[in-house]
Amino acid sequence: MGTAEALEAPVEQTPPDRTPRTEGPRTGTGSAAVRAAEFTVWYLRGVTFLNLLSAVWVSLGQDLRRHNTADLFTPYLLTAGFGSALVAFFLAVTMRRRKRAAWILNLVLSVPFLLLFGFAMLSPEIRAHAQNWISLALTAGFVAALLTGRRAFYAKGDPANPRLAAAVATGGLLVCSLLAALLVTLTNRAPDAASSTFADRWRYGALRLVSLAAADARLPVVATPGWVDVAVNGISFLLLLAVLYAAFRSRRAVDPLTPSDEARLRVLLDRHGERDSLGYFALRREKSAKWSPTGKAAVVYRVVGGVSLASGDPIGDPEAWPGAIEPWLAEARAHGWTPAVMGASEEAGTIYARHGLDALELGDEAIVTTADFTLSGRAMRTVRQAHNRVRRSGYEVRVRRHRDIPAPELDRLLRRADDWRDGATERGFSMALGRLGDPADGDCVMLECTDEQGELRALLSFVPWGPKGLSLDLMRRDRDTGNGLMEFMVIELLRRAGEIGITRVSLNFAMFRSVFERGSRLGAGPVLRLWRSLLGFCSRWWQIESLYRANAKYRPDWEPRFVLFERSGDLPRISLAAARAEGFLEAPGLPERLRRGRLPSPR
Repeated sequence: MGTAEALEAPVEQTPPDRTPRTEGPRTGTGSAAVRAAEFTVWYLRGVTFLNLLSAVWVSLGQDLRRHNTADLFTPYLLTAGFGSALVAFFLAVTMRRRKRAAWILNLVLSVPFLLLFGFAMLSPEIRAHAQNWISLALTAGFVAALLTGRRAFYAKGDPANPRLAAAVATGGLLVCSLLAALLVTLTNRAPDAASSTFADRWRYGALRLVSLAAADARLPVVATPGWVDVAVNGISFLLLLAVLYAAFRSRRAVDPLTPSDEARLRVLLDRHGERDSLGYFALRREKSAKWSPTGKAAVVYRVVGGVSLASGDPIGDPEAWPGAIEPWLAEARAHGWTPAVMGASEEAGTIYARHGLDALELGDEAIVTTADFTLSGRAMRTVRQAHNRVRRSGYEVRVRRHRDIPAPELDRLLRRADDWRDGATERGFSMALGRLGDPADGDCVMLECTDEQGELRALLSFVPWGPKGLSLDLMRRDRDTGNGLMEFMVIELLRRAGEIGITRVSLNFAMFRSVFERGSRLGAGPVLRLWRSLLGFCSRWWQIESLYRANAKYRPDWEPRFVLFERSGDLPRISLAAARAEGFLEAPGLPERLRRGRLPSPR
């Protein structure tokens, strides 16, 4: 690819690894600390359950509140209500992710609570109630577990979190107090409401924001319906959650690929790129790279929603893969990210499994060996007829490397591709490059399909897969054209692959292919048939089955791909992160280009 010869010697002479090999923050953490940390998580989960139960079980909630208001004490965070349940659940989640900030907050809240509890137990009246001893024991056990498990809470948050939380608290309190004052102004029904000032109404709303009850006796000119007080307390609780989220959020941004990273990855792809058809997609510039100490391998990933999401196999020599996987996992644990891999091969999945990740088959990749492809035979009759029909209509296909397309002509192709894009979002992460026409990607292959008048009607772009392979990157067509045009172009590529020295082509990825194939066979079990029916129903929106059918017509070899994860409970979170990375879901808030910075223009 041109960069290999220029960079080969420096890579061998000076190992480019910038992260020392490490076993991660878990090294040195004793089993007692881990068990204590798990106890704190389960304690908070139990408190969450009891708070929810007391919110729906009226008599239980009344007993808990009576126990707390009669100069008695309940265990830490057990206050009977949905709000308390959400706070406890939030803390349980952050503690499970080993967030250091969550450990500090729990310690700051629970230690004074325990000291106050102990001081109150000096009273004979308080000691007389057996449930108070139970509450004291539970709270003391939680504090002891926090102190014992302190080394297990190592995950660092974003350095900007304290400033962000302070800004959210300050700005949110101001906005919410003004909103509360507006509600009070609109609903004030006191006899002398006309004599109340804005300061009186603002004070009433502000007191409601920071407490469950305002000092009504000190504000006789203000009287509001009960629903207003509840609404203001609800606003206060939402503000609290926003502050907690800002304080505990995971670090979002990591350093994207630098020009040096990209050059070194291209060197590895020159040497080992034929191993993985998805290897070239590691060059997406919003990804980051974690290198092995020798520089012979790298894990390429992106952090999305607190998930460190790697794609495909590690790049480089398989013998050096563990040296890149270990620092990647260590970084994920240090920041409280959930590690995951999308689309790993069976070979890479086996190595990831040795590092504590579990595997689940995600689907299959369709790979066609061009020497074995033929349109002859009864099995290919339908495909052959469709191909001949499109060809008789006057359509022609031109196959060129990107570097062989003149710049003005390439600009015209890019404009047409943008016009045909389905929506404003450029989709793709694990199996898309996302920068059509970039000068650095001259080895990519472009297929242009024109009609009988010579008008451009469709485009296909493939990225290199080693020296003699291609992997599908992009498909665009004029929506006014009929069906079969893409199939016609793929078949033309397979038939003429020898012109550009190609021996194998990777087509679309088919999720859950084995379910559709085995579920349609005679004797398929009821569970498999139900699973196939469900996926068929979902295919109405996400084209799961249609992608499988579209690939199967070329009679490819199917290569399984896997998703790797640490805990089964992380799969929903990983799925959401993958959907966001692939462009199927958009995170609320600012557009992606404003939050992350606009990607370099491919033009």
